[in-house]
Amino acid sequence: MFTRQRPEAQTSPREARARFRDGLVAHTSGWSHGYVQANLVSVPRRYAISLRRFAVRNPRACPLLDVVGAGRFTTDLAEGADLRRDLPAYQVWSRGQMVARRTDVADLWDRDLVTFLLGCSFTFEPLLERAGIPLRHLEQGVNVPMYRTNRKALGARRFRGPVVVSMRPVPTDLVTRAAQITMELPFAHGAPVHVGSPAMLGVRDLDRPDFGDPVRLHDGDVPVFWACGVTLQEAVVKAKLPFAITHAPGHMLITDRRARTADSGEIRTVR
Repeated sequence: MFTRQRPEAQTSPREARARFRDGLVAHTSGWSHGYVQANLVSVPRRYAISLRRFAVRNPRACPLLDVVGAGRFTTDLAEGADLRRDLPAYQVWSRGQMVARRTDVADLWDRDLVTFLLGCSFTFEPLLERAGIPLRHLEQGVNVPMYRTNRKALGARRFRGPVVVSMRPVPTDLVTRAAQITMELPFAHGAPVHVGSPAMLGVRDLDRPDFGDPVRLHDGDVPVFWACGVTLQEAVVKAKLPFAITHAPGHMLITDRRARTADSGEIRTVR
């Protein structure tokens, strides 16, 4: 059974952001087909250089789309967007602990925060659907599952931690096609980092993801894993910064940029 397109798929990025600003909470997989989605991480300015270095050293997991200067809350990726209000859910961190989950962080924003926007695998999902590759999490009405792995990201000063991956079940005969499609979008994590046995990544139980929701595999499916931008969030959490804001996993910024292939010139990652 293939995913029946939901109304959210045809929602424009501007309309989606407006709905989230008005308080709608929803994971953004399946929203605004054809547009780039982005992870968000905001940290005090004194940590920004090291965090940027961490992202650049781990481009598969942390494809950096924009770095928003201290105190700013707008981005050229999304005209009129307010990064403090236009994502469906945020997490607030202090000393490695999540202290709040909110739909609006405007009152917490100050002139010291630098914001990083990273590519997201939700960007390539409509391309998989168009190629006849089912998205089981959308069929089942849940968020995509994400897992910490036994692979270590390359560190930068105080920032280090595991590579986090997202998982999508794919019919065995369509795995190669899924890899071919996604490898053309390095700004959305590119090709899978692993296919098959979760144990090789240190994932003991697919039914117990670290983030998101469990997804049932169908007969003939194989688990396929892509690097995930939550890797940057994990590095921030492990660094135990006095303050940080991140998106809630699966609740992304929907940008105005089209999800074209890397050679189109539409999307370039930041170095």
